[in-house]
Amino acid sequence: MSVRIDGNTLRLPGGVAVRFFRTLRLPEKGTHPLPPGIGEFPLRRVTDYPDTAPAEWLARGGVMLPVYLREAMWLSFAGTTGPAALQVGVGKVCAVSGKPWSDRLRRDPQNYLVLPRQPWLDGINSGKGTVRQFVAVPLGLGATVEGQVTGEESWGGVQLRSFPLTEEAAAAWREQQRLLAQRPPLGPPGYGAASLLPPPAPGAAPAPAGARPRSAAMGLGVGGSMRQEVYRDDRPATDWAAEASGRVFVHLVTPPEWRRITGEQPPPSPVDRAAYTRAGLPWFDYYDDEADDLAPTDTLAAVKPVGDWLGEDHEPWQPPAPHQVKQLGDAPGQPVRDGDW
Repeated sequence: MSVRIDGNTLRLPGGVAVRFFRTLRLPEKGTHPLPPGIGEFPLRRVTDYPDTAPAEWLARGGVMLPVYLREAMWLSFAGTTGPAALQVGVGKVCAVSGKPWSDRLRRDPQNYLVLPRQPWLDGINSGKGTVRQFVAVPLGLGATVEGQVTGEESWGGVQLRSFPLTEEAAAAWREQQRLLAQRPPLGPPGYGAASLLPPPAPGAAPAPAGARPRSAAMGLGVGGSMRQEVYRDDRPATDWAAEASGRVFVHLVTPPEWRRITGEQPPPSPVDRAAYTRAGLPWFDYYDDEADDLAPTDTLAAVKPVGDWLGEDHEPWQPPAPHQVKQLGDAPGQPVRDGDW
């Protein structure tokens, strides 16, 4: 029942598969389509680097990934094999409810995502039918979601915890799937798999200038708004197990520290979004007419974008043309050690 790392995929017990995608950073004004995936973030186990990883990371266990200052990311849940509840924390603040990290599922306000109905998460649930994009910032400036909600920046990173169905609810779901198996599969491809691009060339534009982190640790603040719903759970609360089946701490590290800790070169800096749009490449929209959007909480709606701390976003913005927005409707690997957090 351990969390495992399989390439760049985290596999939590219960068939939950999570990947972290690099993406285009949105302007902080306006509401935009879903940006594309431009490659996966590499994942490494912290315990594989006992001599170079920070001691507090080794104590917490988990995995790490390299991220540039002000780089954006989204989480993909493609490959999930059955219903599961997944809590997502940003600096141990719930990205769905804005409440402190909890070891129990809550319904009022809901503090988890329902998989596989929720195919991905691009940011915090901060508007009606919209989210504010996950954007990496250093700890210590107060720009992270954690810093704005709690007044402290002690954790950083991303936290994941999965809950399976109870045995009775799982049996009912399997019977339902058996009856549906005779139908042909329907639906468009997920935008993460369909939109992958090769990594940008090493000569791509550097990350924006601004304050630099004083340590390896990074956290997530917020950037621009995009059209994405966070879906309300329509199952009875009693369908979910009372205890989590797996959890993992995902540390975010600056590219220089990634190089120092792992000896590997980090991915090149993110591709320029105006160049992407000029090339006619796709953006995305997704809608599930059978699902209800989860209303945002006042806590997350009040979180301010990282530009308020790091200054104006000077990267050029070219809106995609209408034809570029596309409508979308346990495994092998190495175990990841958990620790104290």
